[in-house]
Amino acid sequence: MIRTEALRAFVTVTDHGNIRDAAEILCRTQSAVSMTLKQLEAELGGPLFESDRKSKLTELGAFVLDIVGPLLRDHDRALDLITGYARGYTGRLRIAAVPSVAALILPSILKDFVLARPEAEIDLFDTDSATVRHMLLRGDTDLGLASPATEPDGLRAIPLFTDPLVFVCNADHPLAALTRPLAWHQLTGERLILNETLSALAAPEFRSLAARSRLSVRNLTSLLAMIQADAGETILPGLATRALPQGVVTRALADPACTRRVSLLARDGRTPSPLAASFIDLLCDALPDMARRFDLREPYE
Repeated sequence: MIRTEALRAFVTVTDHGNIRDAAEILCRTQSAVSMTLKQLEAELGGPLFESDRKSKLTELGAFVLDIVGPLLRDHDRALDLITGYARGYTGRLRIAAVPSVAALILPSILKDFVLARPEAEIDLFDTDSATVRHMLLRGDTDLGLASPATEPDGLRAIPLFTDPLVFVCNADHPLAALTRPLAWHQLTGERLILNETLSALAAPEFRSLAARSRLSVRNLTSLLAMIQADAGETILPGLATRALPQGVVTRALADPACTRRVSLLARDGRTPSPLAASFIDLLCDALPDMARRFDLREPYE
């Protein structure tokens, strides 16, 4: 059987015109390369070079080179692709994240991730937690960064951090003048605008307030615009209020249970691709610094 190593030695000698230079490239002795060529010629049943100088090919040698040269290049390229993919440097990664995480947590992480993987393709979708989960279940994305469902839904959740919820209102609102954390009874009668984050908030006092709400807005930009226009008030994760429009303020809530949980979500029973696994490692390494930077809490604190 003709070995790939023998064909590579033949092509390398042909490219350099002599055994000495080829031996250096192949990290082998000259005698080993010479013996490999003789064995290859024996396998083929004819000489590959016109003389011992290895500077001119026979008709057989020219034919073998025409066939083998492209095959070896394709072989090497295939191995590079396989190795790069297996080590998490190539491939395609689709990430869906809630807007606050996409805007504040991911930019610096993805910057380093992409710089180290110039051949990888990364798609980032920013949307609410419910849509993130639906995208994962449909197979439209590989990883999610969002709040987990309250009931089992076929997704695996790795807790990342918790984010305190805050009351968001127009700066002219009477509650904006208060400095102490707000209790639920102080929100009675407010024009609460619901958003998807609040679907996981189970406090009975909040559910009573939510039952009287007549307005729900899913998009964060639109929601803040409504508050800026004094069309109502809402409750949002603190991370989502880092860049508020003029005239919009936040106030802390007294209920310690008012938090948003953010987890790394993936389909249960599926092994992540090497590229996804590399991203998960980088994300987990960066989280402690991000938690200090944005005043986030440990998971489920």
